Amino acid sequence: MAVENTMEGRVMVMLVREVMTTDVVTVSPDDPVRRAVRVLYGHDVTAAPVLDGEGRLVGVISEMDLLRGEFERDPRSSARIVLGHSAPVPYTVADVMTSEVTTVTETTDVTAAIDLMICKRVKSLPVTRGDRVVGMLSRRDLLALLARPDEDIRADVLTALDEQYPTGPSWEVTVRDGMVELRGRHAASVDDIADLLARTVPGVVRVRHLG
Repeated sequence: MAVENTMEGRVMVMLVREVMTTDVVTVSPDDPVRRAVRVLYGHDVTAAPVLDGEGRLVGVISEMDLLRGEFERDPRSSARIVLGHSAPVPYTVADVMTSEVTTVTETTDVTAAIDLMICKRVKSLPVTRGDRVVGMLSRRDLLALLARPDEDIRADVLTALDEQYPTGPSWEVTVRDGMVELRGRHAASVDDIADLLARTVPGVVRVRHLG
């Protein structure tokens, strides 16, 4: 994890591996579309990697992919008479999945991943190691990180400091909206380690060390 100096303190720069979901829900390109619908709905996810028989990433299936083509036009919605039949309803995941997949790695900066989500207009990104999927990064993962209660963040910061320095020194810790303030000055190297430990706690967005 890297840090960036600012006038207000130090901003945490987080890597994808520190936020991603490792318990990945996947589907096969040969799965029926309705099965994929049930998988995404049952696991409350908006997209899933599509893996071939050897576990390689061949596509991504999203809610919109699955909805597309599943419903025919209802003639009651228009005064015009709908004649004939529309194209056949897709049967397998391979028929509707997105095969050109945007991915990130475990060491991708989270801000770069967010930029990709915005640019590509996707809600989640597969995380790969070589040709294998090792995680998924979603908007929900990022929001869950930012939504952690300050009380939980403070408790984790105190635990991290106590584990490193069981017999002292100690700092007064306050957290507000993910911003951590450490009060108490010790040796510069010790204070730097305390700052670093605080920044490793999920949900911490900034650390300030006060006298």
